[in-house]
Amino acid sequence: MTLEWRNVIVHSADPAALGQWWAEALGWVVTHSSDVEFAIGPTPDHRPGLEFVLLDEPKKAKSRLHLDFVPDDQDAEVARLVALGAQRVDIGQGDQSWVVLADPEGNEFCLLGRRPQ
Repeated sequence: MTLEWRNVIVHSADPAALGQWWAEALGWVVTHSSDVEFAIGPTPDHRPGLEFVLLDEPKKAKSRLHLDFVPDDQDAEVARLVALGAQRVDIGQGDQSWVVLADPEGNEFCLLGRRPQ
């Protein structure tokens, strides 16, 4: 099976400020900016990158950091990872194209839908 590491998501009270700090600290460039998201990477097209997303509440249960992966076959990867000890997690995402799993220590990560063509 193949996984592509897409982004590291960092929940933040001020995505732009935190994202700018990390961009400067790493010497990376801004790849996307909106009112609720701020993304950086080594170059505009390089992955993985860091994406800072607005979350205006303190950490309670959901991890503030998780990884997103793009599998060739989402269903097969979910089955393989669950067999290795991952668990499906409901973090309130509802019916989406991605699947949220947690590793054996409870750290959430997502398996996104099909790769863009």
